[in-house]
Amino acid sequence: MKYSDLNGVSIEGLILWENLDVGNMMKMALYTGMRRGEMFKLQWKNVNLDTGFILLADPKGGPDQKIPINDMARNLLSSITRSKSPYVFPGRDGGMRTTTGVAGRRIRKNAGLPDDFRPMHGLRHVYASMLASSGKVNMYVLQKLMTHKSPKMTQRYAHLRDDALKSGAGQIDDIFKQQKDAKQEKKVVNIRHKK
Repeated sequence: MKYSDLNGVSIEGLILWENLDVGNMMKMALYTGMRRGEMFKLQWKNVNLDTGFILLADPKGGPDQKIPINDMARNLLSSITRSKSPYVFPGRDGGMRTTTGVAGRRIRKNAGLPDDFRPMHGLRHVYASMLASSGKVNMYVLQKLMTHKSPKMTQRYAHLRDDALKSGAGQIDDIFKQQKDAKQEKKVVNIRHKK
């Protein structure tokens, strides 16, 4: 892009706008687990805030899929000012974005992330890891949310689920300990009253 193409917009304003758009894409990856390419192709016609679903057209060469829009993603999408472009995260001249470019590298650097960290892929992985380790999302649901074609792809998160299950099972120790402590306290109180 040449300086004359800016139409009076300052370089700083352009950089801020680029960072906002790419920053929003990174948040969207974290909030929804969407792939980089899915966000590049995402068009407003495929975002339905009323039904609460995003249609992913041709994800990774597979059939169209729907993913739910959670509250954080809804707020993010609602905050985006729509342009004439059909794309949610448009590229140059309103066309389909093909890269996060300088803005993506700048955000990665400012966040203190290593040079080899791939933000979109990494944030998608964080999304899946948080859901798996929550113990509240089973592997089938996680597979559907991640739009994995087979359960084998989702299995890489199973160990996180196992950790959550172990932690959950360990809660019984605390429950019995609390009951035992309560009984001990009750005995002490009863002994004092008998005197």
